[in-house]
Amino acid sequence: MAWTKVIPAHPVVAVAGATGAVGNEFLKVLHDLDFPASEVRALASARSAGKKLPFEGCGDVPAGELTVQEMTSESFDGVDIALFSAGSDVSKAMREAVVAAGAVMIDNSSAFRMDEDVPLVVPEVNPGDVSWHSGVIANPNCSTIQMVVALKPLYDLAKITRVVVSTYQAASGAGAPAMAELYDQTREFLGGTPDDELTVSAFQHRIAFNCIPHIDKFLDDDSTKEEWKMVAETKKIMGDAGVKVAATCVRVPVLRCHGESVNVEFAADVTPEAAREALAAAPGVTVMDDPANNVYPMPGLLAGTNDTYVGRIRRDDTVDYGLSMWVVADQIRKGAALNAVQIAQLLLPKD
Repeated sequence: MAWTKVIPAHPVVAVAGATGAVGNEFLKVLHDLDFPASEVRALASARSAGKKLPFEGCGDVPAGELTVQEMTSESFDGVDIALFSAGSDVSKAMREAVVAAGAVMIDNSSAFRMDEDVPLVVPEVNPGDVSWHSGVIANPNCSTIQMVVALKPLYDLAKITRVVVSTYQAASGAGAPAMAELYDQTREFLGGTPDDELTVSAFQHRIAFNCIPHIDKFLDDDSTKEEWKMVAETKKIMGDAGVKVAATCVRVPVLRCHGESVNVEFAADVTPEAAREALAAAPGVTVMDDPANNVYPMPGLLAGTNDTYVGRIRRDDTVDYGLSMWVVADQIRKGAALNAVQIAQLLLPKD
């Protein structure tokens, strides 16, 4: 059953997991977009209760500090929109309380993404899907989000039949401890610490000066769950179960922003010139594609940005109708917090 409650023009917003990397980014994005909240509640585990978080303000909420409250089933009384980034287990445990309170959960975990009654939404791609939610809307995987933002304007030119993608995913995609490990290992490595004595805990292997083709757990077919997410989520978001997707996901020693090498096969010819024009006109996309002047997207230079950046657009002559491109986006912003708040904007009453 579709949701019938009308979200007020100035909703009460709860940020669940407010002390985490994405939770902190939720607060920044709420400010940056001047989301019209009447109240913002910072929720986290009991051990974080009482902590003060700086907040630059948004809507009717002035700049200052938010006091973290312990998240319980009663935390959502009076809440209209709950932005969740506290892990799948917490999302599953709190779903009933959130919905019973009359709030809409926008969940950043993988808990509900493939549930038939839960829309999986990227506002630039399938904004209309928010209309059939029943209290929960899922935020897709970060690597999927930036890819489909780049694919949608191309799909509108000609049906996409197959996508082959290799990701270059930043350490921060695994959380703040993973970023710290990249820093620490780099210092250790440059200081001469032997490989077998390097601190390795956030990843399966050394991340400093290395690439790890292993994100999330391995499945029975020897693909990883991260790769499976990109396959299954792309089909759901694009509304086309016939799109074939082959993904290889790799962790690289970059602090922030994921890169993706994407090969796209179409049912009809799409020229690089037409692709550039469509991408340049698409919402949330910036084309950086001037090889003669060494202009192309690079993760190290795009941290903190909101758009999906596309470059290296060229023909793929190994198929009849193919293009290759390079896609970069900040996976904490567009790949998580920004996308969720943009979903929340879709829920607001229209003027």
